[in-house]
Amino acid sequence: MTKNPKSDTQTLRDAALHYHAYPNPGKLEIRATKPMANGRDLARAYSPGVAEACIEIKSDPADAAKYTSRGNLVAVVTNGTAVLGLGNIGALASKPVMEGKAVLFKKFASIDCFDIEVNESDPEKLADIVCALEPTFGAINLEDIKAPDCFIVEKICRERMNIPVFHDDQHGTAIVVGAAAKNALHVAGKRFEDIKIVSTGGGAAGIACLNMLVKLGVKRENIWLCDLHGLVYEGRTEDMNPHKSAFAQNTDLRTLDQVIDGADLFLGLSGPNVLKPEMVAKMTDRPIIFALANPNPEILPDVAREVSPNAIIATGRSDFPNQVNNVLCFPFIFRGALDVGATEINDEMQIACVEGIAEMARMTTSAEAAAAYQGEQLTFGADYLIPKPFDPRLVGVVSSAVAKAAMESGVAQRPIDDLAAYRAKLNQTVFKSALLMKPVFEAAKAAARRIVFTEGEDERVLRTAQGILEETTETPILIGRPEVIETRCERLGLRIRPGTDFQIVNPENDPRYYDYWTSYHRVMQREGVTPDLAKAIMRTNTTAIGAIMVHRGEADSMICGTFGEYRWHMNYVNQVLGGGTYEPHGALSLVILEDGPLFIGDTHVRIEPTPEQIAQTVIGAARHVRRFGLEPKIALCSQSQFGNTRCDSGARLRAAIQILDETPRDFIYEGEMNIDTALDPELRARIFPNSRLEGEANVLIFAHADAASGVRNILKMRAGGLEVGPILMGMGNRAHIVSPSITARGLLNMAAIAGTPVTHYS
Repeated sequence: MTKNPKSDTQTLRDAALHYHAYPNPGKLEIRATKPMANGRDLARAYSPGVAEACIEIKSDPADAAKYTSRGNLVAVVTNGTAVLGLGNIGALASKPVMEGKAVLFKKFASIDCFDIEVNESDPEKLADIVCALEPTFGAINLEDIKAPDCFIVEKICRERMNIPVFHDDQHGTAIVVGAAAKNALHVAGKRFEDIKIVSTGGGAAGIACLNMLVKLGVKRENIWLCDLHGLVYEGRTEDMNPHKSAFAQNTDLRTLDQVIDGADLFLGLSGPNVLKPEMVAKMTDRPIIFALANPNPEILPDVAREVSPNAIIATGRSDFPNQVNNVLCFPFIFRGALDVGATEINDEMQIACVEGIAEMARMTTSAEAAAAYQGEQLTFGADYLIPKPFDPRLVGVVSSAVAKAAMESGVAQRPIDDLAAYRAKLNQTVFKSALLMKPVFEAAKAAARRIVFTEGEDERVLRTAQGILEETTETPILIGRPEVIETRCERLGLRIRPGTDFQIVNPENDPRYYDYWTSYHRVMQREGVTPDLAKAIMRTNTTAIGAIMVHRGEADSMICGTFGEYRWHMNYVNQVLGGGTYEPHGALSLVILEDGPLFIGDTHVRIEPTPEQIAQTVIGAARHVRRFGLEPKIALCSQSQFGNTRCDSGARLRAAIQILDETPRDFIYEGEMNIDTALDPELRARIFPNSRLEGEANVLIFAHADAASGVRNILKMRAGGLEVGPILMGMGNRAHIVSPSITARGLLNMAAIAGTPVTHYS
């Protein structure tokens, strides 16, 4: 079926306009970061309390970063004279672009941002306005100001302001181009100092890119700059300025076609179809072509490859590999600059940003980036020179590199003592589970346990195995077909390889097959399992295989459930590993919310637990909560509230509390109560003033799995909660059953939990 381009364009237009208009106009809003619920809050936030903060800042201006939002606040400033793809549309019409830039700051680096559109075309007057904003902001991002005015504005602001001033159209583009060029040369086997560059586009971005490439080692005499009037050469007077003149060549050549011969790198920041196929044919073998004009590049990748099949190509578009996108740079360079109180963004910081972005592309792609770009090849090489913006590791890698460069170059007013801790803190802003999981990972590192994954061919499991080897001392064991695992590791760009980095159990052909089926038969022979059935199960049921490995002592713990139904897996886990002191008595899920963690149980194991089983779940939950460095505050939740309703769930919870009360406990529990009563101390004080529970509960225990599972899923799907778990309690940490919706990061968290010896929390 042939697509209708006009129809597709109209659909995109309608969707984009709807996105900007609903449910509220625009893409930004302001939210308070402190409570404003009563007179006490008002007295602190405004008069008279606000005077104290003012006095401190008057005494020491640096305290503005301590008592106000200035240290995390950036202004995106434009006059709308050079909006990408739209030209001089004016300040007001540029506002959607600037709002979008502000959203990217917040999304990728947790930086607050105001967009400021100014009706001022005189560059010196515009610079005066920007300089006057210095008391409000921690940094300035200049955007979409036409050349050469942008050079003037930036120069004045950098000279007069004591905060970072960064023109993203120039330097952001240059940094990402620098990172892409660094990796392209690595792939092509070439060096900066040896290559010839031909560039089209003498605007702000083009000049900045060339200056960056010079800083990275390209010889200025090897750069040939062309614009609308042809080559920039010595003696040319038409449409010249000092920035172009710096790249003037002493030559009789005048056209792009004449100078492209023997070029290693074409850098295009001009317009569509500027680079012709016959010009590509004149370039060196394995040419590097950066055709960055938007929306239509200087040459389409398919056209270039018809002439040069091994060309390495980048564009500014998202529908081709290697999109040169400034969002890879500006959030992270500002994050690092703000965090050390840098007075400027200097060359050292920019080069550190280049190095950080380039390094990220050469690393194994994160599971989060792979999930955001499903179907794309994300393995370092000619079609993957720079990382994807949604790789959450960028903020840690790039921002910490920028902060380090700022300190080493002497522009940091608030140096960071521990860069490793700073990088870990940055990661916590994007990996919501990182802080809570820290004590669990530390305990797992000290244990070096063997973890068997029963669905070893699953992409999430393979990425988890990579993560285990990078972040823990555990040994992953995967159940699956070796050839499938090998192929998928290669396709996913993972460095790990079966047999070298981890052990594989092949259910189709494993030398331990006899040992496994006979072990399973011995366990199950009085449960109706014949030798033939045991043989079949050990060929087809990877959950049973994993359980037998733990039973035989070949693994310390198993993780299953990435597909299939929870209780189906639990049946085989309990068959092999249950009995004696081990019995599944509840599943506990940690849901990490914006305002903190909340544990929910029992979500999976028992549909309608007895009072004894509820008491078991409470005791197990308290033990597991402490693994995360938290003190359990447990609420037993029901529609009944302290006996006001005679319902079945309330009766079972009250009976469970009686059981718990029979023995002194070293944790706080209370109930039965409604969920809002558990989470609202003031409400609870009015309803039941003698409650032994103080503050907000951090563990909610239910008398029915439907209620527990429902709360867990609502918090995940509607409150943006991140789940860690479910943690299977009662099995001595020898088995855990996850849910099919789990991510690779979730599996890595579960591996850390499984990798902690039971003695750490029993």
